[in-house]
Amino acid sequence: MTYVVIENCISCKYTDCVEVCPVDCFYEGENMLVIHPDECIDCGVCEPECPADAIRPDTEPEMEKWVEFNRKYSEAWPVILSKKDPMPGYEEKDGQEGKMAEFSEAAGEGG
Repeated sequence: MTYVVIENCISCKYTDCVEVCPVDCFYEGENMLVIHPDECIDCGVCEPECPADAIRPDTEPEMEKWVEFNRKYSEAWPVILSKKDPMPGYEEKDGQEGKMAEFSEAAGEGG
């Protein structure tokens, strides 16, 4: 089992999860985070830390596509090790439907 970041993270990018991860398996894109599924140790401490409810175990239905999505971008983006402010306008974006249209493949700053 692994945990993955799903669509809810897009354009919010809370980083509360990063601070509690014991293995530094979060990677930062321009407008979301992902978890490297091969580095995640399945501890689950990140899941309750996400205000956007954007972290799920891969055992939930239809998570296979998110495992591959997280793998793809974690191999392209830099690791993020410390908490940062959420994205501007995150209050309006939190919980919004259809956020994949806003997804950016660009890497974040990491750090």
